[in-house]
Amino acid sequence: MEKRRMSFWQIWNMSFGFLGIQMGFALQNANASRILQIFGADVHELSWFWIIAPLMGLIVQPIVGYYSDKTWGKLGRRKPYFLVGAILSSIGLVLMPQADMFIAFLPALWVGAGMLMIMDASFNIAMEPFRALVGDNLRTDQRTAGFSIQTALIGFGAVIGSWLPYILTNWFGVSNETVAGVVPINLVWSFIIGAAILIISILVTVVTTKEYSPKELNNFEEQHESSGTVLIGEDEKSSLFDIFDDFRKMPTTMRQLSWVQFFSWFGLFGMWVFATPAIAQHIYGLPFTDSSSSTYQDAGDWIGILFGVYNLISAFYAFALPYIAKKIGRKRTHAISLVIGGLGLLSIYIMPDKNWLIVSMIGIGIAWASILAMPYAILAGSISPKKMGVYMGIFNFFIVIPQIINALIGGPLVKYAYGNQAIFALMMSGVSFLIAAALVSKVKDVDDVIQK
Repeated sequence: MEKRRMSFWQIWNMSFGFLGIQMGFALQNANASRILQIFGADVHELSWFWIIAPLMGLIVQPIVGYYSDKTWGKLGRRKPYFLVGAILSSIGLVLMPQADMFIAFLPALWVGAGMLMIMDASFNIAMEPFRALVGDNLRTDQRTAGFSIQTALIGFGAVIGSWLPYILTNWFGVSNETVAGVVPINLVWSFIIGAAILIISILVTVVTTKEYSPKELNNFEEQHESSGTVLIGEDEKSSLFDIFDDFRKMPTTMRQLSWVQFFSWFGLFGMWVFATPAIAQHIYGLPFTDSSSSTYQDAGDWIGILFGVYNLISAFYAFALPYIAKKIGRKRTHAISLVIGGLGLLSIYIMPDKNWLIVSMIGIGIAWASILAMPYAILAGSISPKKMGVYMGIFNFFIVIPQIINALIGGPLVKYAYGNQAIFALMMSGVSFLIAAALVSKVKDVDDVIQK
């Protein structure tokens, strides 16, 4: 018995929910710092508020991965989790930019931070079961294509989410003006629209995608074992606390990838948190204390455009990744992509005006596409189908731990080491990408096939 070969559109529909998830995620990435500053957060405090995101990932994803491995019901194995995650994420998206409506009960900054926590927990509930679903449903020879299509949808969703505030203001005349302590209406409507699209896209996947039953997955496992393929994972009675034992027994490939992931996501987190203040200061010439002027709001909208550019580049580059990987191998593809992204981040410092930053975003988009696809394509071949969910969740440790470290030290570095000049946080991110690229050479890809 062998997994069926899925068509392009079947893989597309299976991953379509990621378009909505990433649209919400992009709205958060491009605008959360801006919203928190509007509600009163100082620049050096931003990374401390953002620590909520990786903490939620650290706690939620392994647990959700574990239980999604054990779940089977009318909706399937993974689908119940990303459906619940989508509903909760939508609530957070609607309420975060409108946190000032609760000011009679709590400060808007506290409520905004709370909504950020709800969104992050919910995105994590939805995200890892989606990655595990690709590992569950696709044959080995289709996994690179599967994760690449998923990356393309992530890119398209992120473009829509990132550009939406700018589009509402410049195409439809929705105001981006504000007064101190109030989020502009273009952001409020962007988050509401993002919540609606998130629910719709998840429902597309739920309705169109069939999952393999536990019995079918067991048959695939037995076939791998009889063919001599060594996979990690046992079919024994287990408990949630076995996550710690699974962590100790993780495949060698995962251990080697962990360092690549660490420096990749350390760099990404620094970019997401400090891009708005960095570019507002370095390109627009604003003081670090400005978070309410019309120029600051214009800078915030332009950040959305720039984030949309790198996500658009990532979406198209994702389609090329399977072909590049066949020619030069997945490891070399990932290393080269990370180098290009690192140089893109470093180039921000020398760009003469806001329009030139688009060139920097092209490099970042190439790295982002590879970060979302290549590590998972490399990892999936070394994991048992029975433990795909829990190991995808554990793999997330190496995404969230560097973000937590950056969250703890990033703010103090900006304040005390960089003199409140957030641009140097972006330079640190560029260096981090280059280190990650160098570490790719240490990874063993157990089923990489290079076309001769």
